[in-house]
Amino acid sequence: MSAKPRGRGRSRVQGGWANSNQSKPSNRPTGPSHSQDTVGTAQHHINNASDIGTLHHVPPWIGKGVDSDMPAATVKFQQPTEEELKMDETTTQIIQSPGVHNLSSGINGISRIKLFYNFLDADYAAKLYSDLYDTAPWEQKSDMKNGVRHLQPRMVAWYGDQEYSYSGLSHPARPQWLPGLSDIRKQLEENTGLEFNSVLCNLYRDCKDHVSWHSDNESLFGRLPTIASVSLGDTRMFEMRKKVPPNSDGEYEYTEFIKIPLPAGSLLLMEGAAQLDWQHRIPTEYHDRDPRINLTYRYIIKQ
Repeated sequence: MSAKPRGRGRSRVQGGWANSNQSKPSNRPTGPSHSQDTVGTAQHHINNASDIGTLHHVPPWIGKGVDSDMPAATVKFQQPTEEELKMDETTTQIIQSPGVHNLSSGINGISRIKLFYNFLDADYAAKLYSDLYDTAPWEQKSDMKNGVRHLQPRMVAWYGDQEYSYSGLSHPARPQWLPGLSDIRKQLEENTGLEFNSVLCNLYRDCKDHVSWHSDNESLFGRLPTIASVSLGDTRMFEMRKKVPPNSDGEYEYTEFIKIPLPAGSLLLMEGAAQLDWQHRIPTEYHDRDPRINLTYRYIIKQ
């Protein structure tokens, strides 16, 4: 599958990617070949092309426009302020530095995110936001919770060759993509070496719109999917929490939380075991927010 960019596409992508002449593998899972990886050995798998091919291609990270090796396989956190810690009294950390962050390691493998600021330049990000806000077929869906239907507190639009169903609702196939969405998909495929055949667009209209804790771990995405999230509009906080088994009372006691502010033009990649071992959400906020559009690109296994 060709992934050449449009004529103006390359200039819209800022520093943070390196071009690759390698053939592009599919964004398909290849089984638990890295299930015994640890954070300490992740760098070995990243730096050896023969090992990379068993999961997916990982492009080198370019920091501040200068070619460099990928950062060491450690999580670089900045401790949050007391104000940011109001969410809970457990271990909460904030990620604000771009680059590769290994979150955890276990039987499912390494849970990893990659954070890129200025993936889209400001002018193009603003234009894309305006175009999608005005032209995307936004709907307010309702999903099923405990046998009761509830309106989702956000608007959504789905593009893909296949239907997408979750939580008692479904999005019919919509293979005719808007040009801006296709443009971003080509940029992602060229720069990640992955294939994306669908995108769920989310419109958060104000500070009250949100999405609750969940994982994108449906079987149609495969076992170890990569989810590419592009942000447009106002900055919102993206939160993650480590999944835990229930205690003796059947309750879940979450103790590991991560917060990541995502401004317009940024790209967040969730990969490896991130969907198996972590949940994520966009929480309600208690101060005014302008609208935000989030584009989550995925690969659906063709049935």
